[in-house]
Amino acid sequence: MYDYDLVVIGGGSGGLACSKEAASYGKRVAVMDYVKPSPQGTQWGLGGTCVNVGCIPKKLMHHAGLVGEVMKYDAREYGWQMPENPELTHNWELMISNIQDYIKALNFGYKMTLHDASVKYHNNLATFVDAHTISCVDKKGKETQITAERFVVAVGSRPTPLDCEGGELAISSDDIFSLEKAPGKTCCIGGGYVSLECAGFLSALVMDVGIYSRSELLRGFDRECCDKLEERFLKDGVTIKKGVVPIKISKTEDARLAVSFSDGSSDVFDTVLAAIGRTADTASLALEKAGVNMLPANRGKVECVAEQTNVENIYAIGDVVYGVPELTPVAVSAGRLLSARLYDESSPQMDYERVATAVYTPLEYGCVGLSEEAATTKYANVEVYHRVFVPLEHSMVVGRNETSECFSKIVVDADTGLVAGIHYLGPNAGDIIQGWALCVKKGVTYREVIETVGVHPTCAEEIVNTTVSKSSGKDVSAAGC
Repeated sequence: MYDYDLVVIGGGSGGLACSKEAASYGKRVAVMDYVKPSPQGTQWGLGGTCVNVGCIPKKLMHHAGLVGEVMKYDAREYGWQMPENPELTHNWELMISNIQDYIKALNFGYKMTLHDASVKYHNNLATFVDAHTISCVDKKGKETQITAERFVVAVGSRPTPLDCEGGELAISSDDIFSLEKAPGKTCCIGGGYVSLECAGFLSALVMDVGIYSRSELLRGFDRECCDKLEERFLKDGVTIKKGVVPIKISKTEDARLAVSFSDGSSDVFDTVLAAIGRTADTASLALEKAGVNMLPANRGKVECVAEQTNVENIYAIGDVVYGVPELTPVAVSAGRLLSARLYDESSPQMDYERVATAVYTPLEYGCVGLSEEAATTKYANVEVYHRVFVPLEHSMVVGRNETSECFSKIVVDADTGLVAGIHYLGPNAGDIIQGWALCVKKGVTYREVIETVGVHPTCAEEIVNTTVSKSSGKDVSAAGC
């Protein structure tokens, strides 16, 4: 009756995983992916936000900053023969060229994996006609119609534009990773992880950076950890202003950008980066024609139960779904599980609770479970264990101690002994928190954590050595090796 058994609209990580999983069960599957240019004209290939303008280039630029720190602080202390006062310079153009070449290789690889999985790839912009039909328009404007028994909406989200005079002069995270020239003095507007991560790697690449946020930094994360993260930014020379928003951006005579803020202050920048949140990329889909209930007040998101919309044959995964973590691995897992339920008589559903995440700022932050504030609201009795430490590899380096104070924290439901959350600030945060995510998800107790023998000498072992409770008032600094 239909052209396809399943059509996935969106070629990001979640959509690709969902489509390939469905095809593995012998279903006729197609992926519709069409990248609308950013307001600044930036375009990219197959693979979605994560691959092209998100996780992948973000971490590569973060690593570029870490390499600079190693050369600046560590190399001489570890015996590398360097000039006494080396003037380190960074070639932005070379970095961007290499990163973009790598991303283009990934784009090509995704096309090949779809082909190998017998998934049909359409580089078309899709719009719903009804619950079983979409209109598809290619780059030349040619329109066709495709029918499917089921649809999965996996279009992700795009940066929310600034709503102020001159807001169109700002770039976004859609643009920063392919800028042909270094952004220079940069104003990062927003207090979320995108703003902080961009500010972090730009600062590490020796640029003048300011963070301007409407509210507190990393809202929803553990406040004590966020305060320590903020302290690190300040030590690195990053300007931070909270409780302000831009009210006007205008070009100066020398082609720079003058920004006026709500507190009456102003400054001039080379680049303004808007990172005030993201809006689901559903506006052009015409989902209402298929009968799908939208949530316009929640940035275009769709309300789902087990990834199913109110329309029986239309599903959604990833950032377009209301109330789920906006993380690439979440979309990938949800997509695979959905296809297994639809076509392999499987029953497991996506568990959106206790999902680990990491923030790739100069002082990396990894966490899983509840913050101290959230745990205090949920449980009657909460105990917190914490520890301050300096990584071994930094401890003998002159100048590193100023910025190398790291932190681990375990939040515990005191009545049951179960760990409610684990937080870590330090090197390799994402890799370290990944293992503890399984433990917290499966219901590990605090006693089981501290009875685990650590791998020495590592930063990861600091978590199992986190034995000083807040209520004791004892010193939390690690002593000795």
